[in-house]
Amino acid sequence: MKKELVSILTDLIALPSPYPPGTSVEICAYAAKRLKAAGYKVEIATKAKGVDNVVARRKGKAKGPVIAFNAHVDTVGVGERANWKSDPYKALVKGGLVYGLGAGNCKGSMAVQLWLAEEIARRGGPAKGELIFTFVADEENLGPNGMEFLRKSGKVRPDALILGAQTENNLIVAERGVLWARITTKGKAAHAGNPSAGDNAILRMMRLVGALQSYYDKALATRTAGAMKSTVNIGMFHGGHNTNVVPSACTVEIDRRLLPDETVKAAFAELKKVIDGVGEPKSQYTVEFLTGTNGFFAPENGAAVGAFEAAVKARTGRKPKFLNATGVSDGRYYADDGIEIINFGPGSGAQGHAANESVPISEMVEAAEIQLDVVQRLLG
Repeated sequence: MKKELVSILTDLIALPSPYPPGTSVEICAYAAKRLKAAGYKVEIATKAKGVDNVVARRKGKAKGPVIAFNAHVDTVGVGERANWKSDPYKALVKGGLVYGLGAGNCKGSMAVQLWLAEEIARRGGPAKGELIFTFVADEENLGPNGMEFLRKSGKVRPDALILGAQTENNLIVAERGVLWARITTKGKAAHAGNPSAGDNAILRMMRLVGALQSYYDKALATRTAGAMKSTVNIGMFHGGHNTNVVPSACTVEIDRRLLPDETVKAAFAELKKVIDGVGEPKSQYTVEFLTGTNGFFAPENGAAVGAFEAAVKARTGRKPKFLNATGVSDGRYYADDGIEIINFGPGSGAQGHAANESVPISEMVEAAEIQLDVVQRLLG
């Protein structure tokens, strides 16, 4: 198993799939070829040219749940090449680790899931229900052409969704929602030597943002759920075009992270209400919704979560930890579907998006054994 896993991961690292540009044709063709050879019904699902996704299915003979596995095929870029001690597109096996771009995020999980698909096929496939393996692009871009497309098109509608993630083989079953919004203020340009002749759009924005920050400092202080917190961040602030000109326009973009019991719709309405309450002329500002998805929480007594807890205990002798997610996963597109969503896989989150990224081989082996056990418990 160890040799197979390292071999698959070595192949995946050698197939570049960074965003930008996010092209996934070659790596998806590799996955599709292996899955077809294993006897799965395979589809290359594409919404945008060059952004391929793989959907592979295998049904059991009896009725049962639909269990979907997922890993994203795209990576971030190499960054500063000088920071890499080895070729980022050539796997380096050293000290029980596999190094390479995407080794942890998320090609290590992809390698495990490809091995899992082939091993299940070697054992005759699921006895009941349906097993789906999805390998998708557009995750690093938070874009609409990967998992969001598979969900909206109805190609993948499971009862449980298991996403490859760097959890050191622990579980993430809850995730915050995310809202992105843009505020734009208008003003009137004038010479900086006579600012009273103009209307400063940056100063207007500062009044709006100041009111927002004052409100959120109080309102979000008590919005917690375990280790999760409801947060806000001003991520971008742009205004003006020359130092000696009174700025006539200014924009900011805001990131709001929401607890699972908060909704994107309500959070945007809350933000807009605060802005509207400042008293600036309505014609001189706009508040735009950019994107957003609700959070989710898979109950710890769910069938899939229970199968993972039992499998981890059986294979390792330990009780799995339930981790707090800082970022968001492709599971967010299924947040409103009432399904179990679980993030699980080898590697540490600290390795993702870093030079000399790596994944422990022992954790890949353990992840493969645990997930094979989970499938056995859920589908036979």
